[in-house]
Amino acid sequence: MKHKFLFSVFVYFIISVLIGLGSWQIYRLNWKLDLIAKIENSLKNNPIELSKADKKNFLRIKTSGIVDFDKQIYLYNLNDSGNPGFEVVNPIIINNENYLINRGWIPFDKKNQPEINLFDENNIIGTLKIQSKANSFKPENDIEKNYWFTLDRNDIFSYTGKNFSKYIIYTSGDYKTPKPKVITANISNNHKKYAITWFSMAISILLLYLYFRKKNY
Repeated sequence: MKHKFLFSVFVYFIISVLIGLGSWQIYRLNWKLDLIAKIENSLKNNPIELSKADKKNFLRIKTSGIVDFDKQIYLYNLNDSGNPGFEVVNPIIINNENYLINRGWIPFDKKNQPEINLFDENNIIGTLKIQSKANSFKPENDIEKNYWFTLDRNDIFSYTGKNFSKYIIYTSGDYKTPKPKVITANISNNHKKYAITWFSMAISILLLYLYFRKKNY
């Protein structure tokens, strides 16, 4: 009898844990949906002058600055069609503050070509994004060959001798080369699927427990 009681306690404990995990995923789902809605609203807003802005993630801005083309960074990435190439990233000084500006994607054969540097420094429209953490599984940057896989802050300091804002400016506009990256609120949101999984497991264990209890008691 004691073993049956302890087994029942264990089963209900497991079910409680699974329900708790499912409830947490529901909370995370609502939080993520609210975040996505805020980002989408921010991306719809007209750009505001960077010098007057309260900087935040996904803020649409307009500004001007001095782009450093000598320390141009070629960051390996795929374009929207899945083709490999480089994102062109430059240091830029805006109101005495150092930023990195991502001007868009080019195919490999456009590297170091003069036409990719036809850029209007006086009329910059873009979106601020907080730099994401570097993927530790990517290869190390080859600074000497200017072939980058991550925007590692230590490597960037070694290459430029400067520290930069945590925000990267992603340009927009009618540029063809580099082709600006389209910024969206495309954020991974699998919390609903996870919640269903946890709740389903809880229900399954409960039904199995009730079946065996009815059969053996």
